[in-house]
Amino acid sequence: MNLLSRLFGRSAPEAKAVDPILHKSCRIFPQPAKDGGGFRLAARIEKDFGDQVKVHHLIRADTFTSLEEATDTSIAKAKLAIDQLGDTLFA
Repeated sequence: MNLLSRLFGRSAPEAKAVDPILHKSCRIFPQPAKDGGGFRLAARIEKDFGDQVKVHHLIRADTFTSLEEATDTSIAKAKLAIDQLGDTLFA
């Protein structure tokens, strides 16, 4: 939130809560980020290791014009990363 927004009482919009997509004991939270006139591919991947939750933030240079396309591709890329890297994704 920038200084002017805080001074005039405007707050940043709340992020919409998203149910995770489960894939091979991991939870994928698609989080496409607004980037210029489009959306950048991004997702948060979580996995439980005993009583600890490890997190990997997946961010790619790919941009899309629609939020839906960015979300779908974020999920697909996160699944691919989990399949290819396994637990090393969280190292």
